[in-house]
Amino acid sequence: MDLEILAFECETATDVVCTPPFVNELFETTTVFTVFGVDVNRAMLLMIVAAVAVVAILFFALRKRSVVPSKFGSAVEGLLTLVKDDIATGIIGPEGTKYAPYLISLFLFILVGNLMELTPGINFPITSRMGIPIFLALMTWVIFVFAGFKKQGLGYLGHIVWPKDVPIALRWLVGIIEFVSIFLVRPFSLAVRLFANLVAGHVMLTLLLVTGYVYITGFSNATFNGVFGLMWWVLALAIFLFEAVVSILQAYIFTLLSAVYIQTSVHPEH
Repeated sequence: MDLEILAFECETATDVVCTPPFVNELFETTTVFTVFGVDVNRAMLLMIVAAVAVVAILFFALRKRSVVPSKFGSAVEGLLTLVKDDIATGIIGPEGTKYAPYLISLFLFILVGNLMELTPGINFPITSRMGIPIFLALMTWVIFVFAGFKKQGLGYLGHIVWPKDVPIALRWLVGIIEFVSIFLVRPFSLAVRLFANLVAGHVMLTLLLVTGYVYITGFSNATFNGVFGLMWWVLALAIFLFEAVVSILQAYIFTLLSAVYIQTSVHPEH
């Protein structure tokens, strides 16, 4: 959410904080440039920047393998080991090795996209646009559904709609619930979890910063300005640090759940 959305005309004499005439103005970004008739907005541009940043991170961290890697290389290798060993093979099992590249790419892309919220000059998490989380969730959905049919054939669907480990009187009910949960709810909940957390933090951080700015510049009482303006800025700093943790945690959770969904498809007995 950009501060420039507050730049439209309003009555500054009576309104402490200007509000847009339409709520959707808070969630839209203007066109940055046009390529072949396609309008590229800020979210699309930053999505490309995030993808390029992930490639650059992996390239510069791993291009020179040495016995004693640099601090940057060690940090990146630690992240890769975390995703490969603890998430991919740790959850999926030995078959998780072939899903590791996808999970690593997913984790790094979401992490970079989330941390853009805290990046000076950007201050905008691309995952706060629902289109990106839902696209990533649908990619995971396609992979675990395809893996399920590849591993089990039509038995994958049969195990879902008619679970044999459930009492026969309840199989039809549990089967309906499982079908809706796996094929409809999973991708939606996966996307909404990431989207909602980043939007909530971004809105809270923006409101605190704007409120602090208004207190400092919008009132004539210097004491009032100083006390309340400083209070909001300190609170914003606390939220800033909290959002750093949330950004990392949400990237981890999204990747972890993706691995869990793949694991349930390739190992239905678990």
